[in-house]
Amino acid sequence: MLYIPATTFLTGIFALMLVILSLNVSLRRRELRVALGDADDSILRRRMRAHGNFIEYAPMMVLLCAALEITGYATSPVIWGLVAAFIIARLFHALGVLHLPGGSQPIGMVLQHITMIVGAVMLLVGLL
Repeated sequence: MLYIPATTFLTGIFALMLVILSLNVSLRRRELRVALGDADDSILRRRMRAHGNFIEYAPMMVLLCAALEITGYATSPVIWGLVAAFIIARLFHALGVLHLPGGSQPIGMVLQHITMIVGAVMLLVGLL
């Protein structure tokens, strides 16, 4: 059996985050009685973007962690550091897009990109 605890943890946390972001969209749609589109509602638009952006980046982050764990190109503490950074980045970004306290979209975006670059470089260097 393949043991990849950091990736497993990240996947579990991201699954919960996805459900929360998705429910935010669904509940607002229900309030507005809108099945498609954003009804020109800024709150629904922000919720849709927070959900959409998460879907755009979270899968690649999980794959990146899995690749690092499976190949052994990074030590366990480094991988756990990347996992923590990914989670923090996604929280900052989502809260910032939703305009909630404690959120900062730019910090989340920058942290996410830096973390992805670090992980990607580690994978590519490991191949050499």
